[in-house]
Amino acid sequence: MTNKPKAIGTAGETAVVRYLRLNGFEGAERLALHGTQDEGDATLCPGVMVEVKSGHAAETASDNQIIDWAVETEIERVNRGADIGLLVLKRKGKGAANAGQWWCILPGWAFHYLARCQYLSFDSPAMSYGLKLPPVRLTLAEVAAMLRRAGYGTPIEGQN
Repeated sequence: MTNKPKAIGTAGETAVVRYLRLNGFEGAERLALHGTQDEGDATLCPGVMVEVKSGHAAETASDNQIIDWAVETEIERVNRGADIGLLVLKRKGKGAANAGQWWCILPGWAFHYLARCQYLSFDSPAMSYGLKLPPVRLTLAEVAAMLRRAGYGTPIEGQN
């Protein structure tokens, strides 16, 4: 008997990893479960992990549910030892082929760090840890581009 929620989760994780591999993160891969010390669902590259929520739960999540998932993602980021943890949410009407249009929630401090890297010399994410900024919602495509410009992944030819 198939575990439907697990199958939905696997499909979402696979869609995100497939999108990222085609967009500058050739080493992106799904992660094995780590029991009570969960480290997220996928890794993009050294320093960046991802928690993926897909299916109806992601499409209809309340603000409070998203906050809970963001807290979970931050715990998993620390468990993984990653610089940045991303929470990716499937959007209603946006299937696996459009994973780049799914929502990506990142902590305000992570957005601050990535935005600084767009215009200033690269610094450490630790420079932004602890800043009391609200979370930010962008598309996965937008966050992937910011990460590449900050030195994560592989730059795509013709893009800054």
